[in-house]
Amino acid sequence: SLYAAPGHAYELMPIAVLIGTIYSLSRLAQSSEFTILRTGGLGPRRALLLLAALGVAFTGLTFVLGDIVAPFSERQAVLLKAQAGGGLRLSGPGAWLKEKRPAADGEHSISANVGGLAGDGTLTSVRIYEFDRDLRLTSVRSAETGRFAGDGRWNLQKVKTTDITSNSAVVSSLPEWTWQTVLQPSILTVYQVAPERLSMATLYDNIRVLDTGAQKTSRFEIAFWSKVLYPVAVIVMMLLALPFAQFQRRQGGIGFRIFAGTMLGLAFWLIGRLFSYLGVLNDWSPLFSAAFPLAVFTLLALGMQYWVERR
Repeated sequence: SLYAAPGHAYELMPIAVLIGTIYSLSRLAQSSEFTILRTGGLGPRRALLLLAALGVAFTGLTFVLGDIVAPFSERQAVLLKAQAGGGLRLSGPGAWLKEKRPAADGEHSISANVGGLAGDGTLTSVRIYEFDRDLRLTSVRSAETGRFAGDGRWNLQKVKTTDITSNSAVVSSLPEWTWQTVLQPSILTVYQVAPERLSMATLYDNIRVLDTGAQKTSRFEIAFWSKVLYPVAVIVMMLLALPFAQFQRRQGGIGFRIFAGTMLGLAFWLIGRLFSYLGVLNDWSPLFSAAFPLAVFTLLALGMQYWVERR
């Protein structure tokens, strides 16, 4: 759909820049203009710096696409789907959200389950379970609907509460009840949108909330660091394109160079995804999982340039 286009453009931006740079430099080399520039004193270091300076503009565009435009369009796609279908049923048993809260008798654990999302953003089938410090169930609240009111407050409607003690269970009903919590609406986006498509602010909120509830956050941390470093991949791809301009014509025409560059770009994208999954499975450092493919291709770009210069 049209709402998915910004996300795809964000993912393909480094590959597109790589192909465009290879094509432009190859045309310069084909007309001997690049050779004239090299003869006029354009050394490898200066060429790399010029490409890196040009890549800053594409880096900014990639950041805007990935952290502003794509997350917004993904949220709009989810809401549109909910409106078209009369609501959105969250997969499986719904969304489970957890947090810890200080209390007079010690720290309590809160587990909330959200069954679905209406077309106007209203939560449906909300259930809240509260446990004391010994993990004994102390209360159960169920609400038909709920809306976020800001400042960490949720307004729940048609609430039924069961307070449990060692000797009895007291049931009461309220037309409306305010739930004070650190949980934000953005965390529900995780259940419909891949973490790689979320904004850095949303990822940070999810990491903070999940960490508070002692839940695993590695996938979101890897996605966060990938968001931070992915725009830099545009500059790396431009540096990777520079050696292609110095190949001799007998070593392949423009078509061959573009094909080789496309394969390198796809390899970068696939290796990045691979290390994201391996990082989650093996509990690697999130920063390492996100940065390692970028470091490998940076060394590859410098190594190719060194090999071309030596020849």
